[in-house]
Amino acid sequence: MAFFPSPLLARSLISPPSVADFHCLSPVKTAQRRRRRIAKKNGALILTVVAAKNDLGGVKSTKLVTFLGKGGSGKTTAAIFAAQHYAMLGLKTCLVIQSQDPTAEYLLNCKIGPSPIKCNDNLSAVRPETTKMILEPLKRLKQADARLNMTQGVLEGVVGEELGVLPGMDSIFSSLELERLVGFFNVSKTSSGEAQFDIVVYDGISTEETIRVIGAASKTRLYLKYLRSLAEKTDLGRLASPSLLRLVDDAVSLGGRGTNLNGRMSSEIWDYLEQTLEKGSSVFAEPRKFGCYLVVKPDNPISVNSALRYWGCAIQAGAQVSGAFGITTTNSPPTLLAETVKTNISPLPYAFIPHLRLDNHMHWNEIMVSNDSKDARDLLSETTNNSPLSSVKFDPSNKSVKLFMPGFDKSEIKLYQFRGGSELVVEAGDQRRVIRLPPQIQGKVGGAKFADRSLVITMK
Repeated sequence: MAFFPSPLLARSLISPPSVADFHCLSPVKTAQRRRRRIAKKNGALILTVVAAKNDLGGVKSTKLVTFLGKGGSGKTTAAIFAAQHYAMLGLKTCLVIQSQDPTAEYLLNCKIGPSPIKCNDNLSAVRPETTKMILEPLKRLKQADARLNMTQGVLEGVVGEELGVLPGMDSIFSSLELERLVGFFNVSKTSSGEAQFDIVVYDGISTEETIRVIGAASKTRLYLKYLRSLAEKTDLGRLASPSLLRLVDDAVSLGGRGTNLNGRMSSEIWDYLEQTLEKGSSVFAEPRKFGCYLVVKPDNPISVNSALRYWGCAIQAGAQVSGAFGITTTNSPPTLLAETVKTNISPLPYAFIPHLRLDNHMHWNEIMVSNDSKDARDLLSETTNNSPLSSVKFDPSNKSVKLFMPGFDKSEIKLYQFRGGSELVVEAGDQRRVIRLPPQIQGKVGGAKFADRSLVITMK
């Protein structure tokens, strides 16, 4: 089923400049004064950001922040700017750089390796390497197998250092590394019970891979449903699944992250896994726990259109986009760039990150306190949207569903229905999203139209 294209949209946030005061101090004291001045000027903002550390149960949690955009649009620059901002607010921040591009090391003036290294106050950086991340889970599986003797020593003969990285493995291990740092399933706490970091800023290999990571938990739930059916309804499944589940649980427990599944029935274990994945997927729709921002080159129409498409793809993956950033250029002032994108990104809040000169090491204290950075800092400090744009709206009176889908062409949206009309599968942007319909709206699709960037589906 195909539909009409969605138009482009935008909005800019230009706040009145503030005047920074200068003092004749030593470089160290000047940096300290600037940090204190930032904290004082943004006191209210600090409170809203720190609020993200507490979930409904009062337990400290970690917020994940990431950026989407076309290659070369400035995602790495935006990620480093965000990491510096949160660190200067006093939040323990970790910057995760997935690619081998050395740009981040140059901008931070810090050598980044596979283990978190402290770059400056409150800011650490890490570059996960899949070849090394393969070894730890294999080691735990071997230890568990040595106790359970399930493979009769075959697993012990696997040499992890011989194994290379296959296509798709980067995304899988990126998800595992983010889970370790962020704790989507509440298992990233230290021995003291607190999260290791307040903020984790993730700069992925590419926007497509980042979107896959965002949608991993929700998509895995569908596979888990069918695996459970095979395990419970086939002779092979009933025979093999208890042992396999025990092996995995034992390996996880050896890593200090036990799931307390010992002694539980297989059905209870499957229920636990499904609830855990549901908890993990819900994080990406909560602005207090997940911040997702578009990055565009405002003077480049291709960059703007790509960002819009990634916006739609992120919605399909189950995420809520919090805002958009543009990287200013030396040739075009922010006011002119804001007018250029005014009709493209609205109703998302929009701010500019100042142009960074790469001919010498970055002076981040000066960059962060500059008037040109104020709007971007304010946008990063927001934890909720004043008027969030819902991606799905149900209208029982008209028996219709309204889906907000920016950036897609009419030929790229398809609808499917299964299970008697209780669900609606939306396919677009190489993503499938399952929408469960309320009882008042359930039925067959009677018609659909695309208007104002939204698909309105009428049921019958």
